[in-house]
Amino acid sequence: MMYLDPKNDLTFKRIFGENPDILISFLNALMPFEEGQSIDKLEYLTPEMAPENPISKNSIVDVRCMDNRGNQFIVEMQMFWTPSFMSRVLFNASKAYVRQLQKSFHYDLLQPVYTLSLLNDTFRDDTTDFYHHYRIVDVLDTKERINGLEFIFVELPKFTPKSLLEKKMTILWLRFLTEIENEDEHVSPDFKSTEETNKALELLKISSFTRSELDAYDKFRDIIATEKTLLSEQTRLAEECGINKGLVKGKEIGLIEGKEIGLVEGMEKGIMQNKIDIAKQALLMGIEKSDIAKLTQLTEDEIDKID
Repeated sequence: MMYLDPKNDLTFKRIFGENPDILISFLNALMPFEEGQSIDKLEYLTPEMAPENPISKNSIVDVRCMDNRGNQFIVEMQMFWTPSFMSRVLFNASKAYVRQLQKSFHYDLLQPVYTLSLLNDTFRDDTTDFYHHYRIVDVLDTKERINGLEFIFVELPKFTPKSLLEKKMTILWLRFLTEIENEDEHVSPDFKSTEETNKALELLKISSFTRSELDAYDKFRDIIATEKTLLSEQTRLAEECGINKGLVKGKEIGLIEGKEIGLVEGMEKGIMQNKIDIAKQALLMGIEKSDIAKLTQLTEDEIDKID
């Protein structure tokens, strides 16, 4: 039996976006609830989407829900880290919090909004910790806090089971996300040890998907790979720009200006050529022209002229 990657748009939403029992188990395992706090029931809400970022519009998968106490949860799978991701998370959580307030409501009726961001990447190089919990606290007395917004980030590549030996379900769900890769034929029998993880595993069987769904699954993987390449190239060019600017320090003003002008022109050419290369690759993958235009910021006319 072959299984698909649970982090893909299609599989993640099928597992966590269509099965409340699975999502309840997942949230109870991953959320930093205080003792005695847990989710018993929930209902799905329409996803809150921030304005599209052409570099990473396809890299984020999200599910929104509300429990029987009115607490809202935004669950996101981020395929790779971008500098704007933290701002996007704050934007979406704030928007969800504010939209609770209608004309007839009072501020004291507002309920907390929690964001759980699962990152298939790393963003904190200063620590080996993979689980990060942020909330609004008093700087001098962190026990004092303002309730309303809380943010949890999980860096999946850093996860190791030994760091959570006392939390069985947390380990099991994080192993589920990190150990099962695309088209695995053998998975750990541990995933069949609970009703929820076993059900999630069944939903990953490649045989349960139609041909068109599998095409959408593959398209998502191709787009993510293309976006990663584009972001990596842009980062590389930006770093080269910084290095080259450092080399001209101390030179004559005229020489500096000339080099900087040449550098900018060269960088612009490099970025354009990279966009063209990415577009060529995307065309070969069969990605729609409109998606390529959004991804590369090229116009459709420019894409038509690519040899």
